[in-house]
Amino acid sequence: MGMYKYVRELWKQPKSNLGSLWSERLIAWRREPVTVRIKRPTRIDRARSLGYKAKPGFIVVRQRVSRGGHRRPQIKKGRRPKHNRQKMVLAKNYQQISEERAAKKFQNCEVLNSYFVAKDGKYYWHEIILVDKAHPVILKDKKISWIANPQHKRRVTRGLTAAGKRSRGIHTHKGKDAEKLRPSHRAKGRRGN
Repeated sequence: MGMYKYVRELWKQPKSNLGSLWSERLIAWRREPVTVRIKRPTRIDRARSLGYKAKPGFIVVRQRVSRGGHRRPQIKKGRRPKHNRQKMVLAKNYQQISEERAAKKFQNCEVLNSYFVAKDGKYYWHEIILVDKAHPVILKDKKISWIANPQHKRRVTRGLTAAGKRSRGIHTHKGKDAEKLRPSHRAKGRRGN
């Protein structure tokens, strides 16, 4: 059994396996800024399986997102039926939101993937793997140089990461009754017009 398999087993129940280290870590993370660049991934097994390499051009960011329902700002004027509910109905999961916020902070990078790290009563934490698309090491590497191509520009905002595809329903719905999902709702509407 390899090292990463043991690490994966530890992360299945982090509260019981990591003990007091877990609570200390969460207390420290709550005091940190919302977006923090870190030296190495917290969950090395998950990061490696999602494409992370310990080489120049790869950046790991820990992003914090508030838990709870999305609230819209207080509506001052207008009497539309939409204004009656204060809860925003978003077709996005928290992981996609944290990816988008990290990409906003590091604009010269593209989001490769992300994974869940921790949660408490107030926050979710995700770690996002970003790739510097102009770095010479990345451009020379045949396995990751595809991310510098123009069709992958701003892939996180177009829902092309794994979290984005999950919220679009592309992972679960395939074949019959999923005709309107691929490639997108907008493309389906344009088809035949």
